[in-house]
Amino acid sequence: MKNANTLLSSAGDTSGENEYFIPMPKGYQKGKTKYIIVMGTVMSGLGKGIFSSCLAKLLLDKGLKVSPIKLEGYLNVDSGTLNPFRHGEVFVLDDGMECDMDLGTYERMLDHDLSRLNFCTSGQIYNSVLNKERHGDYLGRDVQMIPHVTGEVKLRLRTLAHDSRADVVFVEIGGTVGDLENAFYIEAMRELAYEEGPNSCCFVALTYILEPNTLGEQKSKAAQLGIRELMQSGVQPNIVACRCSNPVSEKVRQKISVYSNVPINRVVSIHDSASIYTIPAMLREAGLDFEVLRMLKLEDKINLRKERDEWAKWCSFTDKISQTKKPLTIGITGKYTSVRDSYASIINALEHAGITLGGDVNIKWIETTNVNDGNAAEYLRDVDGIIVPGGFGVRGTEGKISCVKYARVNNLPYLGICLGFQIAVIEYARNVCGLKDANSTEIEPNCKEPVINILPEQKKIEGLGGNMRLGGYDVILKPQTLAWELFGKSERIRMRFRHRYEVDPRYIEKLEKAGMVFSGKAPNYPIMQILELPGHPYFIGTQAHPCLTSRPLRPQPMFLGLVAASLRKKYP
Repeated sequence: MKNANTLLSSAGDTSGENEYFIPMPKGYQKGKTKYIIVMGTVMSGLGKGIFSSCLAKLLLDKGLKVSPIKLEGYLNVDSGTLNPFRHGEVFVLDDGMECDMDLGTYERMLDHDLSRLNFCTSGQIYNSVLNKERHGDYLGRDVQMIPHVTGEVKLRLRTLAHDSRADVVFVEIGGTVGDLENAFYIEAMRELAYEEGPNSCCFVALTYILEPNTLGEQKSKAAQLGIRELMQSGVQPNIVACRCSNPVSEKVRQKISVYSNVPINRVVSIHDSASIYTIPAMLREAGLDFEVLRMLKLEDKINLRKERDEWAKWCSFTDKISQTKKPLTIGITGKYTSVRDSYASIINALEHAGITLGGDVNIKWIETTNVNDGNAAEYLRDVDGIIVPGGFGVRGTEGKISCVKYARVNNLPYLGICLGFQIAVIEYARNVCGLKDANSTEIEPNCKEPVINILPEQKKIEGLGGNMRLGGYDVILKPQTLAWELFGKSERIRMRFRHRYEVDPRYIEKLEKAGMVFSGKAPNYPIMQILELPGHPYFIGTQAHPCLTSRPLRPQPMFLGLVAASLRKKYP
């Protein structure tokens, strides 16, 4: 066998006799980086991303460098066109990659900004393989699922390992083991473990323990069958994580241990908890972090002093979760309110701010299709603050305008995000500036007063064409404003964006003369990014999505401000 530390392909063997195809990035050292591969059985939506990110945090706290990657089975190149009803929110990374919401879980738990290297879909894999075939990279070989497609998957993982210099790469495979589109991912993981050598890979099967109310006991048969399907794929799990509403019984853990050949101390209960932020403690108490370190031979890389310091900070945060807090209600208007995952980052950002300020944030979901100026008070009289989040399309926008008007007139704390920023501009233009026909060309393409518009000169400046403005951009803050105060009197900050429409510069002077302050702007261009209303208890909007960068130990300032203002309103 040739040296696996070099790039081996059919290009080096035109006879086709050599079946080894082990693509590796230049400089990659086999066995240096370890891999933890998390797969689901029985059903999707069990929390593979939560489990993986919590385990990754425990290793990070011990001084190891970790890097996650999410492997998605769908053929989309990214998540940008996915309907939130079907797949939850689209999470945008700083480099502009539109990805799965699990990347948000990793960023929050690890307090790291991720990149497009941390997200991969089947569409990306097939695109890459076909482009290489068209360029002749395979030199006449018939391109097959094995070894070429699986080889491309392994190349993605090794490139991430090499570029991030990670001690451990966490690989999360979306969906379940039985999904047809995941078959080549699972095969690639089997090959990876074979090629990297002993103690290089740890396989985790996240499964579900049924607990039917009619039976009054936990049932493990579905979990057993799911694990068997994984083993039939050639993968022996090293850890079985059992999701259940209640702690998994010793009897069930024994059954799964015998059935899966996994020692019982590695069959752990991951039952429901008050907050996902308490799950690292659950894994730690089960000793799972040290089991992983022993399996991967990483004990000598532990920094115990760092672990003590980091764990003390984390416990200081999680201890606040169980403390008595002041209840308050934040209203969220939106068109995807029936699927809470559509607003996962907003929910998390509110939780971070609430825990930090001692507030128990309850969310009232408001569908705005039937809201108008006459009945807005009925929907909003029992909320202490309101958020109008981002969204696309026309449905419910007039109701959102009515909600913004109510918040402005009645001193209700308000945070507008993306579309919520644009709606605030429209409402102010109509009801304060006297532009009765003010609207957005997204909502009404031929409106007479397009205060929100796609501007040709901005498309030329930004090089956006018909696409959205995506990813992280700098924002210049105006001194002595609310935004300037919220961000610690910084004059330049960075925020993440996902939008097409802007405030039309022709209306900026009129809006500012009427009292609206644009306190955040794009450097060098007339692109308004943050607005506020002086004299209001808390009225602020941003073209960005501030929720995307909120972290448990570093709550996002705009959400802190909203929760603080809402607490002051309810508890003067």
